[in-house]
Amino acid sequence: MQIRDYSLPKGWFPHDSGEVSSFLSEFSEPGSPGQWSSRSAISPHAGWYYSGALAAQGAASLKPGAETIVVLGGHLSAGSPVLFAMEDAARTPFGSLPIDSAMRSILLKELNGAEDRYRDNTIEVLLPMVHYFFPKAKLLWMRLPADLGSFKAGKILSKTAQNLGVVINVLASTDLTHYGANYGFSPQGRGKTALKWMSEVNDAGFIKAVEANDSKEVLRRGEQESAACSAGAVLGAMGFAEAEGLGAARLLKYATSADIDSDRVPDSFVGYAALTFDNKNTPNLDK
Repeated sequence: MQIRDYSLPKGWFPHDSGEVSSFLSEFSEPGSPGQWSSRSAISPHAGWYYSGALAAQGAASLKPGAETIVVLGGHLSAGSPVLFAMEDAARTPFGSLPIDSAMRSILLKELNGAEDRYRDNTIEVLLPMVHYFFPKAKLLWMRLPADLGSFKAGKILSKTAQNLGVVINVLASTDLTHYGANYGFSPQGRGKTALKWMSEVNDAGFIKAVEANDSKEVLRRGEQESAACSAGAVLGAMGFAEAEGLGAARLLKYATSADIDSDRVPDSFVGYAALTFDNKNTPNLDK
């Protein structure tokens, strides 16, 4: 059996199952934030120190009982092939998370996909959460490019699962605006003014486009306005949600890496959001 091993060091997420369980336990208790009945959600993918709580809220919003959890990653430019993990399983702190090879085989042909041979955080950082919340499920690892083909790929994903008779949940992975000197993007200068603009204008505009199910605006804001690093993953979740007839996306929680130190605004910072679909009974936790 081929197992996809970690490519990220321990600083990204705990490699000990006890530490992971301790971190995630508050999200698995009845009434915990984000625990509802969604079948598609969006989570950030920074290190858990910065965005782990938001990522957990997105993952915990997914409905129990799915046979396969599809994690959609990104960091791919327009026109790139859809990338799949080709191993038999992926390593997590809880052991080996088996990969759904039957669904992968069909989608590889349908989407003209290729093997994901690269080191990338967008999926790996979410796998301990997937394994914790869905210990009996299989994984499908897909990374989608930042183009409208990824919205169509989400629809194809829905059709493929239905044809196979497999119940799936989709968890899409993206961070929002990367602002500051570290990222070469500082259109509003520095300090509190810049942080306010990132949160209330750039990130808020992207989130509203997702909530409106406006795939073209999601792509435009993600790419032209630098409001998301993995717009393709979001488009895939949106396409899946539309094909399944799920409700509109809704924001669960928004935060930034600058929130870690409220005494000062760092030179560089990143926005994070957790959103979920099919959530008529889900409160907005961003209060």
